[in-house]
Amino acid sequence: MEGYLTALALAALPALGNFAGGLLSEFFNVTQRTLSFALHAAAGIILGVISVELIPESLRAATPWVIILAFAAGGGFFIALDAALGVVQKRIGGTAGGAGAWAIFFGVAVDLFSDGVIIGTASTIEFNLGLLLALAQVPADIPEGFATIANFKGQGVARGKRLLLGALFAVPILLGTTVGYWGVRGQPEIYKLALLAFTAGILLTVAIEEMIPEAHKEGDARLATTCLIGGFALFALLSVYFG
Repeated sequence: MEGYLTALALAALPALGNFAGGLLSEFFNVTQRTLSFALHAAAGIILGVISVELIPESLRAATPWVIILAFAAGGGFFIALDAALGVVQKRIGGTAGGAGAWAIFFGVAVDLFSDGVIIGTASTIEFNLGLLLALAQVPADIPEGFATIANFKGQGVARGKRLLLGALFAVPILLGTTVGYWGVRGQPEIYKLALLAFTAGILLTVAIEEMIPEAHKEGDARLATTCLIGGFALFALLSVYFG
């Protein structure tokens, strides 16, 4: 139980980062250009997490084809989930802008759930790995929370509801941590590594299909690309010097 509580404590770090990002959007006038830079930076960190830690860690398995298959399955899972959410949005109706805000909200919720699965799973492998991945998610989740709540703010959603939505983001990451920790605790290492690869596939699809397209709506392309590279480099530094 102590290990599980430790994993939850680690997961609380990115959850707080996400909520803090949402609070920042309450005190600053947010432009689409600012959102573009924030989302590019977050996507860069996510790509860094995948390519610097998750995939290299997973591919050390004795049967790497299982890892590759799990990675592809993760991407396919999010594509199917995204399609299902699109059908739900069409049935609910609403303005295109409102639908876009909810699309980001659900995309971030899935991302946070994946973060939790990664932290919970990594904590069963090695504490330092879980700590590194939790710390890495904080600077990624701040702009995610900022962008999500700012979009709702732009749609005229009441402040109380915006704060509630920001607080609700703690649910998917803590749930994901619970699933990740108890799902593979005591299991052979291949199960743990395959789950890391599966969530890596989800994260990659979220970054490419949800975050970057939204980020490209407006903004200076060169500066935005610099933010993307900067986010990747930031995680690489964390991995090398604190991993």
